[in-house]
Amino acid sequence: MSSPIENYRIYAVKYAHFERRSYHNFLGGDTHDVPMPLDYFVWAVVGRERTFIVDTGFDQAMADKRGRTITNTVETGLGKIGIRAHDVKDVIITHMHYDHAGNHALFPQARYHLQDREMAYCTGRCMCHHALSHPFEPEDVKAMVGRLFDGRVQFHEGASEVAPGISVHWVGGHTNGLQIVRVHTENGWVVLASDASHFYANMDDHRPFPVVYNVGDMLEGYETAHRLASSHAQVIPGHDPAVLSRFPAHDRETEGWIVRVDAPMRSDR
Repeated sequence: MSSPIENYRIYAVKYAHFERRSYHNFLGGDTHDVPMPLDYFVWAVVGRERTFIVDTGFDQAMADKRGRTITNTVETGLGKIGIRAHDVKDVIITHMHYDHAGNHALFPQARYHLQDREMAYCTGRCMCHHALSHPFEPEDVKAMVGRLFDGRVQFHEGASEVAPGISVHWVGGHTNGLQIVRVHTENGWVVLASDASHFYANMDDHRPFPVVYNVGDMLEGYETAHRLASSHAQVIPGHDPAVLSRFPAHDRETEGWIVRVDAPMRSDR
């Protein structure tokens, strides 16, 4: 007999920021070329007994190397919602880019979930090409290999249930093995799209982000994400600052950097 589906709370936790113009956020550029910055998030999926972290972000050393600004560390953000990183048992990695797979020592007890394709991709011949390899960091890949040999990696192929009410779904596009995460909540199914769509505008306008392995898979990924969610509004992009204004804050102290994306959208937006 299968376990009943649980309703989870989902927190988007902003940890970093990067100023950027719209020209760089769309394949083929953007004629408007207006300010269009990126925010960097990790997501916490919190149930009655289990907590799942989706992606692990990067640390100050990587921010300095890549020219990004840490606004609050991932550990600080998780602490604000009552999560001790040391106690986390499950981490879902949507893909292995530096801004999603860093902070190597932060979750020492966790098992990491990722797609077979992503591990093969970031250790295979595609990494001979700078156009594909530059968003990856060798130390992140080495750390994942270390976890593999420590028995702390669980691979998934295509669509797979991680727990009752949480599943991962391969879409590819941005990387060969990118997966999105479907979560059951009190308000229906929410899809954490991660970098299947960096911004709402990428998927709403069908204008792909320029860092891409397969454009066709990226476009199909938009359709998959919306098909898996209960509504259009319940697909959450990976880097859009608008997420912080569309959804309610965790509390007054975290207004503008931690929001509940399982909750209905704010009525004042």
